[in-house]
Amino acid sequence: MYNFSKRFADIFISFSILLIFAPFLLILAIILKITGEHEAFYSQERIGYNNKKFKLYKFVTMRKFISDIPDIEFTLDNYSRVTAIGKLLRLTKINEIPQFFNVLKGDMSLVGPRPLIQVSFDMYPEEVKNKLYYLKPGLTGIGSIIFRNEESLVTEKGTNLKDFYRDNIIPYKGALEMWYYKNMSIKLDITIMFLTGWAIFFPKLNLHYKVLRELPVQRKQKLQGMESNFDKKARIKVKGEVN
Repeated sequence: MYNFSKRFADIFISFSILLIFAPFLLILAIILKITGEHEAFYSQERIGYNNKKFKLYKFVTMRKFISDIPDIEFTLDNYSRVTAIGKLLRLTKINEIPQFFNVLKGDMSLVGPRPLIQVSFDMYPEEVKNKLYYLKPGLTGIGSIIFRNEESLVTEKGTNLKDFYRDNIIPYKGALEMWYYKNMSIKLDITIMFLTGWAIFFPKLNLHYKVLRELPVQRKQKLQGMESNFDKKARIKVKGEVN
């Protein structure tokens, strides 16, 4: 019953959103086509259901042929590849909207573990890799919400990026995805979709920790402290620019 309801919701919600926002998406695609890289869509191979690979779609937000940070699924805040319009699309997560086509196709679900590229997926412990993708990967999920500022976390580190990602982000992200795997339900999916919208409009409030109190505690305090530090530095930077 859960799988049937989940798939029905995936199709209905994805089709509705794509239909309602079709005019806006068409205009955005035209803008991207005549600016930046002169391409509207970007696809990348990700690990999906039963560890099978599929093409994940996004709006183009980065320039091509720059590989100063290869093979890792993160981008720095000041990454030179990100275009001007790409920064806005990434901040608002509008660049993720084409993944509703992935959901319609059945590659993904609305809620589930975030699909990773092979090199990032390989960093997971075997326990996580062996169980995680018995589920379809999700357009959003608890890992996506908590690590919505992943670019800032990596930017703050500055050096040894791959080690930082492997040692600090991957373990907690894996624990969060496994928590979802063990607790998945229609109620939890609805809650995560609500928290996703909340995180986009009110990113500093961390409502997810208050609503989902049973979330894994590993690195939780450390992560919250890091996020608070970023917010403080951002305010100082803005204040300095105004003066």
